[in-house]
Amino acid sequence: MKALILAGGSGTRLRPITYTGAKQLVPVANKPILFYVIDNIVSAGIKDIGIIISPETGQEIQKAVDEAQLWDAKMTYITQEKPLGLAHAVLTAQPFLAESPFVMYLGDNLIGIDINSFVHSFQVNTPEAQILLKEVENPSSFGIATVDEQGRVIRLVEKPKIPESNLALIGIYIFSPKIFDAIHEIKPSWRGELEITDAIQKLIDWNATVYSSIIQEWWLDTGKKDDLLNANRIVLDELLKTDIRGSYCEESKITGRVVLPEDSEVINSYIRGPVILGHGVRIEDSFVGPFSSIGNKTRIIGSSVEHVVLLENCQVNGISRLEDSIMGRNAIVRKINNIRRAVSLIVSDDSIVEF
Repeated sequence: MKALILAGGSGTRLRPITYTGAKQLVPVANKPILFYVIDNIVSAGIKDIGIIISPETGQEIQKAVDEAQLWDAKMTYITQEKPLGLAHAVLTAQPFLAESPFVMYLGDNLIGIDINSFVHSFQVNTPEAQILLKEVENPSSFGIATVDEQGRVIRLVEKPKIPESNLALIGIYIFSPKIFDAIHEIKPSWRGELEITDAIQKLIDWNATVYSSIIQEWWLDTGKKDDLLNANRIVLDELLKTDIRGSYCEESKITGRVVLPEDSEVINSYIRGPVILGHGVRIEDSFVGPFSSIGNKTRIIGSSVEHVVLLENCQVNGISRLEDSIMGRNAIVRKINNIRRAVSLIVSDDSIVEF
């Protein structure tokens, strides 16, 4: 079995962070989202992985994965020249996938379960497709599946106004090569894209077997700011383990689960976990509160931060309270004392500034 990770797209919902980087490489608990996806695939015993990339961010993704050298797996990078839909991405990867069944996994999704049992179920039952589902409270916002008592999928509807169920497709699928025949039979949707839901529905129309698996654990789409912060909170809460190797003075206090690398330091500050600090971080005269991920070489001086994701080489200086925030690489937030109490800003497209 092979795997196909979809890591293209422009990440418009996470701008301005994604103006200068791929959305799949935005970190959760200081680890790129894409790396969690690869971990899950490799843990299921799949060692032949294709990664769909876009011309805009493909080189960045390839460099990050290749330089990490974290997996005993073969990576093949496949460029999708234009974002013409998930099914189009599958067609683009057909020379790589050939006649092998494959897992298809969206590269910006996180789930709180290994896919081992999902893969095993497919290998035992050998359907033409198997989809992973999750109950949601707002089914009109998702692709929704209707299933029978045996878990066989009988209908798929994209963002239905009157949903027949609350089972949402979460972006993880397993297909037999039959999916290529189905994709060749569908037409672009109103968005001008080849939709994978249409291809699966075509299989259903042909009376092909399409099974489902429903997960009870968490599923996180990290496409928006609040989603990313929520993902960071859940991963820190469930997976973080204390690892304090760096230095902190007697005047400092560290409580809860905290990761402090050997080359980072805490000076006259209070860290209350769960918190993960990257390499080369300096925290001075500050408070870092729960559910915060602090990227490499970041400086927090005379400030209080909580529930934040700060990417590498950020600076937070003299800020009385920063919370529920994401800062991109090399970003600076600082207080400037001037008699006019004016605010001086450089704000990029799609930014939000709240006081």
